[in-house]
Amino acid sequence: MDIQNQRILIIKQSSLGDIVHTLPVAHALKRCFPDCHIGWVVERAFAPLVAQDTAVDAVYPIHIPSTSEPGARWYIAYPQAFWATMRVVHGLWTALRAAPYDLILDLHASFRSGLLSLMNGGGLRVGFRDARELNTLFQHRLVSIPDHTVHAVDKNLLFCELLGCVPTDADFFLCSDRTDEQSAANFLTAHGIQGDLPFVYVNPTARWQSKFWLQPRWSELCDRLLAAGIHVVFGGSAADLPYISGITERMAGAGVVAAGRLTLTESVALMKRASVYVGVDTGPMHMAAMAGIPVVALFGPTHPERVGPYRARGVVLQANSIECLCCRRRVCPHMRCMEGISVETVYQQVLDFVVMPAR
Repeated sequence: MDIQNQRILIIKQSSLGDIVHTLPVAHALKRCFPDCHIGWVVERAFAPLVAQDTAVDAVYPIHIPSTSEPGARWYIAYPQAFWATMRVVHGLWTALRAAPYDLILDLHASFRSGLLSLMNGGGLRVGFRDARELNTLFQHRLVSIPDHTVHAVDKNLLFCELLGCVPTDADFFLCSDRTDEQSAANFLTAHGIQGDLPFVYVNPTARWQSKFWLQPRWSELCDRLLAAGIHVVFGGSAADLPYISGITERMAGAGVVAAGRLTLTESVALMKRASVYVGVDTGPMHMAAMAGIPVVALFGPTHPERVGPYRARGVVLQANSIECLCCRRRVCPHMRCMEGISVETVYQQVLDFVVMPAR
């Protein structure tokens, strides 16, 4: 299919990791068809990450509250989401009718994303054959998935193959601009991390309770890294600060807390300077992998074959003896799969990727 000079709209609103998994689609299409125009419908919180990407020409930020947050009351969450969806539908209708797209790639694969695709008022709509929530009813063409254990990135790249674009190594990167890079450098300098001093980017939180490692183990790991002369920087959002505080309060040494102090794009720039990323299965882990940072990823309830660090230098750590491994439960009463990962194992894997400066 020749899509040179055509306007292509990607619909992938969330989550952070899923958006990172979709970036290579935009990169490949722009490389194969440099004169195409790529737009992206994305959740407002993640819009800056997409907006700074060199392959994306236009961003349509939206906000629809999640109905699946832990503790959410359905009788509050669903009405809020409904009215927010109506506002988003109206806004997209106005924006897209003013400059409609020729091709709509619905990679979000939900009823809501299918509804949003209709706001374009025309064009060829493409979605996944295995999409949920009746999404296939909105599509003109469907992408078949030959193997349902395929990694999420490879699954997304099937859209490129349908359009006659073969992905290459050049399509896997994460953008950051000079302003954010300078902000990251200034932050590190202000906290005593300069030049070639090694530091580990630690991301201990996730949306699922079942993905968490134990706070005392994070504390022990970070103290051992500090004792070895390796700085520790905690990443995340302001919402992660209480959990991170529970780690730092147990530590004998002092780590640097960047969580809540940097924007999303500044965090990308900071992460790119790290010697290694260590953390659980969460969005920043996928950012690190896409940025080419060595990754030490702690996995329990999720499948690394499907959502592990893609093409990354690094290692996935699991307690392989646990029968319920990869159960995909968001909440777990015993957490044996995460408890089965020892501090010593993580520590040794991190050391393998840290290069100490010459004295």
